[in-house]
Amino acid sequence: MTTFSQVELDFLADAKLLGRLATVGADGMPHIAPVGWSVSGNTVEIRGRNFAATKKFRDVRRTGVAAIVIDEVLPPWRPRGVEVRGNAEAVDGPDPLIRIHPTRIHSWGLE
Repeated sequence: MTTFSQVELDFLADAKLLGRLATVGADGMPHIAPVGWSVSGNTVEIRGRNFAATKKFRDVRRTGVAAIVIDEVLPPWRPRGVEVRGNAEAVDGPDPLIRIHPTRIHSWGLE
């Protein structure tokens, strides 16, 4: 799917969790980092401190792709979350950010 379901939006609205952003480095190796995030319409936006100077920002600027996982584990062992893969843009300006436009959304454990 390329749009969030209502169940996914409800989970993301309630989630106060870090996400893990995956990008691809210049050497082709994956890079993953914990990030703050928000949903805006049908995109995921990632921001951070001194963000335009980060490897993740440079990776997205160069490749135009990224993925993020936002998940949690409820007791006793009930994992649930949302993974978003897609085209991404590194947006410069006074509040730089990465914006992911989903080409694939996968969720689990949200029922």
